[in-house]
Amino acid sequence: MAGTSLVAGDVVVDALPYFDQGYDAPGVREAAAALVEEETRRYRPTKNYLSYLPTPDYTAFETTIMRNEFERLAARQPLELLSMKRYELPAPSAGQKNDITAWQECVNNSMAQLEHQAVRIENLEIMSQHGPNAWKVYNDNLVHMIENSQKELQKLRKNIQDLNWQRKNIQLNAGAKLREMESTWVSLVSKNYEIERAIVQLEIDIHHIKQQQGDENKENIKQEN
Repeated sequence: MAGTSLVAGDVVVDALPYFDQGYDAPGVREAAAALVEEETRRYRPTKNYLSYLPTPDYTAFETTIMRNEFERLAARQPLELLSMKRYELPAPSAGQKNDITAWQECVNNSMAQLEHQAVRIENLEIMSQHGPNAWKVYNDNLVHMIENSQKELQKLRKNIQDLNWQRKNIQLNAGAKLREMESTWVSLVSKNYEIERAIVQLEIDIHHIKQQQGDENKENIKQEN
């Protein structure tokens, strides 16, 4: 392109899909697919194309529990079952039937579990009282997020549509200008051809006139002699 300097990596658009015709002609789609296949086969990557990036630290966000679990999975060890010992109320063994300390530990265990159950009942009562409102607020937040996402989606779709319309208008205007310039070029080429023909014809006529004048001069010279 005359008068323009291209930076390395720039792409020159040489197609106007909104203006050009012939895309639906037989064999065009197959030819394009063959070109794409040839291009991908020629430039198929032979190594990791992300190798130039620094290796990420995958352990940066690992906690101790996660690390232990990954180690268990790597060692193919079975998952440890949930311990239900804290929910049991065992009596003292046969050898500790007369041990006051053993009985005291059992009583403390039962009191702790009773307190745990009381806390659970209290949490359930609080949930029954305030849970529906909390769920309503949560659902309202979800509806608000969905509405915002839908608005953002509509905005993006409108931007895409506006961009496509802008591209179409630009390409149609450019296509009309190209067609006008092509028509002007054809007209100028035709005029140049006509001018060249006229020049050639004039040169032939001038040659004939000079030849006739030469013949007449020779005839006059003969008559004078």
